[in-house]
Amino acid sequence: MLPWKRVFRPLAALLLTAAVAVVPAATARAATAPSSGWNDYSCKPSTTHPRPVVLVHGTLGNSVDNWLALAPYLKHRGYCVFSLDYGQLTGVPVFYGLGPIDKSAEQLSAFVDKVLAATGAAKADLVGHSQGGMMPRYYLRFLGGAAKVNALVGLAPDNHGATLSGLTHLLPYFPGAAYLIKAATPGLADQIPGSAFLTKLNAGGDTVPGVHYTVIATKYDEVATPWRSQYLSGPDVHNVLLQDLCPLDLSEHVAIALFDRIAFHEVANALDPAHARTTTCASAFS
Repeated sequence: MLPWKRVFRPLAALLLTAAVAVVPAATARAATAPSSGWNDYSCKPSTTHPRPVVLVHGTLGNSVDNWLALAPYLKHRGYCVFSLDYGQLTGVPVFYGLGPIDKSAEQLSAFVDKVLAATGAAKADLVGHSQGGMMPRYYLRFLGGAAKVNALVGLAPDNHGATLSGLTHLLPYFPGAAYLIKAATPGLADQIPGSAFLTKLNAGGDTVPGVHYTVIATKYDEVATPWRSQYLSGPDVHNVLLQDLCPLDLSEHVAIALFDRIAFHEVANALDPAHARTTTCASAFS
């Protein structure tokens, strides 16, 4: 092994460890864990909620653990709810979202087609966390998803990259580190600000016509930083800061999707804006 590889491999490991540290520990393999009533392909959308909701997990998440609270929350409110695994690497169980993001978007495309075929709906709504709030934008822009999606709701989405509280800014000082990350975990490399993937994704504007976009951010985010970089620009965009809704909300990057019912309430508003109710600190008990 070349000396520089011996020196810089620990930095790549550090970046991966930092990402793992802010992702909930997997409690079961996604392929076998119960899904508490979601991913029911016999579910038919109601007239009240005519579109199925597809949940898109974040980096190092999976279709079960990322949604143990939000999926039942939406099911209880009458939605047909589905979730997928994407971005798997060979030999890496449970922790997904590590593969090339353009390929992950292809997996999302196939999954949405499957859900629409099963439910008979013309369009779906997407709710994603972290990478799962950003990756669908590739599907919408480059893979024909805009014709099949009504709304995209992002919980702490890294729409313009994730600096891990500035950690990625150190990469230029360690020649070879970026190469190692790209080779081992291309999905992480794609999320580094300035990557070829993000440059392509955001060229020509953040949004595509016909899709309603909502971004729900927290100022305590330690991954998709600076948190304002999560916001989108466009004619049909609603950018929300949790602390503007409830100053007492201390959720960071993981908690916003894992158990924050204030964020969940705002997700429900984005999915059904005609019946939206003001989100406040009291929404934690709704």
